[in-house]
Amino acid sequence: MNKVPCTIMRGGTSKGVFFKYEDIPADKNKWSDFLLDVMGSPDARQIDGLGGANSLTSKVAIIKKSDKADYDIEYTFAQVSLTDKLVDFKGNCGNISSAVGPFAVNEGLVEITYPKTEVRILNTNTNKLIISEVEIENGQAKVQGDTYIPGVPGPGSPIYLSFYNSDGAVTGKLLPTGNVLDCIETSIGKINISIVDAANPLVFINAKDIGLKGTELPDEFTEEKLSLIEEIRSIAAEICGFSSKEEATKKSPAVPKSTIVSTPAEYDDLSGNKRKKEDMDLVVRMMSMQKPHKALAITGAVCITAAASIEGTIVNQIVKNSSDEIRIGHPGGVMKTFARGASGKIQCVKIIRTARRIMDGYVYTR
Repeated sequence: MNKVPCTIMRGGTSKGVFFKYEDIPADKNKWSDFLLDVMGSPDARQIDGLGGANSLTSKVAIIKKSDKADYDIEYTFAQVSLTDKLVDFKGNCGNISSAVGPFAVNEGLVEITYPKTEVRILNTNTNKLIISEVEIENGQAKVQGDTYIPGVPGPGSPIYLSFYNSDGAVTGKLLPTGNVLDCIETSIGKINISIVDAANPLVFINAKDIGLKGTELPDEFTEEKLSLIEEIRSIAAEICGFSSKEEATKKSPAVPKSTIVSTPAEYDDLSGNKRKKEDMDLVVRMMSMQKPHKALAITGAVCITAAASIEGTIVNQIVKNSSDEIRIGHPGGVMKTFARGASGKIQCVKIIRTARRIMDGYVYTR
């Protein structure tokens, strides 16, 4: 057995295993087998590894000190499948990204400044810049604070994540098909979708077009609806050139991500808190590896913000707010994003997260 140093960190509403680049196999062709063994996949329970039997806890971050002038850290994200022998490196995870800055600070990979350290991160999956602002206390990333984020019990120190020039993160195009709307043929007939690629590619579906209210909580989605949503996502994966629609579930399970959108409406979130429609600009139900997300992916929030600014997209048709702030209702609560731009183009989307280090140690692998 091989003994490999690692750290488990929560980033936003996800949890992942963090490795330093120099501690994992030098041959990148061996990364997938290595990470499958680390997480205990393929196995829905992940009983023989560090995975948590959920797509939100079957994630990995590989961290390297950058030798590039414009960056401090290079970060590679991996989504490890629970049930298939597959590790997806195509897209990024914004929640896990929020733990990269604190990890880099605590590992001494960046020069610390008080009271806040700015970490310039190159996400190698998308070749995009993320700037993480980390509060510092006693030479380490501050953990305790008063910031609450929906989907995480308890407050923490705020981490400000800014995603820069996120257009075309995976496909190279903000609108992979060149269209704000695409009409596709499905088992229930023709429907319109919008495919937008910013931070990660998302396929947007209007809830009413597939017989949903849009305020459903994760356990309220029937297998029939989940199959329909995956059918639509698979067609979008083929349109984007990721795989054939017949093989999309196995070969491209993480991108594009299905995102159900609807007009603001009152609903009870997963904690039983009543969310008022006047406190949001739209309602979103996102899928993660073919299952309903219990909160909202950060890269999803970035893409939603971008889609809201594009005239004619399904998101734009719903969001009536013309300010730089968008309030997104999701199963865990309401998330706010803040956009900065010029000449009608979004240059940066900022989101507030929290993160914390949970464990340092070693994982034993075959």
